Amino acid sequence: MTFQPSKQVYSGKIREVTLGNGDKAVTVGGKGVYSFHSFEGAVPNAPRIAMEVWDKDPSEDWAEAAKAPFIGVLNDPAAWARKCVEDYGAEIIVVQTKSADPNGDNRASGEVAATVKKVVDAVDVPVIVWGVANHDKDVEVMRQVAESCSGRRVALCPVEEGDYKQIGAACLGYKQVTVASTPIDVNLAKQLNILLGNLGVSTDDLVIDPTTGGIGYGLEYTHSVIERIEQAALTQEDEKLQQPIIVNVANETWKCKESNLSAEDAPELGDPAKRGILMEAVTAVDFLIAGADVVVMRHPEAVKLVRNYIAKMM
Repeated sequence: MTFQPSKQVYSGKIREVTLGNGDKAVTVGGKGVYSFHSFEGAVPNAPRIAMEVWDKDPSEDWAEAAKAPFIGVLNDPAAWARKCVEDYGAEIIVVQTKSADPNGDNRASGEVAATVKKVVDAVDVPVIVWGVANHDKDVEVMRQVAESCSGRRVALCPVEEGDYKQIGAACLGYKQVTVASTPIDVNLAKQLNILLGNLGVSTDDLVIDPTTGGIGYGLEYTHSVIERIEQAALTQEDEKLQQPIIVNVANETWKCKESNLSAEDAPELGDPAKRGILMEAVTAVDFLIAGADVVVMRHPEAVKLVRNYIAKMM
């Protein structure tokens, strides 16, 4: 007698949201069961991997292992994005606007937006623009990005309670996708989605960013929050949480000290190149299991590992 897994009945469904436009547009969400539970129901869209580029040369901040695959393009975000697409098969590009940080380079908003526009024009895949979580600066940058990329369905993130009216209005006016970001809390995620809905943002244009903690730095907490969002959406019919989820894995895993320590500094941790790659891959897989629909990643080898995992699980 063959094994027959027990099946759960789900009363809700994650909405589909399309990123980008044209032939390379990507639709995320749509599942009516927990992640990879295709034996229980429909999973129409596989989870997606987005690859990040920075709008500045990150050489001073990155480990050697992270820089190696992108030597020659780290100072050219548009060329970097093309390399991710053409050489590493990226289906989505995330532009991290690190140069805008008022506590860092504090680059002029117009210059940051112009760099983002070059990336959007350089690739034919969807683009997500990730700000620096400074309300004033993000509002300035995102407004200009929304206008210059009008109609391209670029996703803007993070849209937080402190700036949702301004950035949400820009998304509405220029037909972009809104990524609602809250600090690892189910109720706050729901509340921000309600506020954005009251503003006029359609559920067809809304993605949830629950905020990410890397492995060893809050991964378990983030995992549990994503799980609870999925449970509320799929089994409790909470319509305010039935949106696709994105997690910024690369930003968290590669900034932790364990990803950057050399073999001389931490011989007990093994090969530093493999260490960072595995930390990124394990974190991404964990969040995919929890319910994430898009994971933002950096290293091509980590991307390959997670892509193979998704293919096997689907």
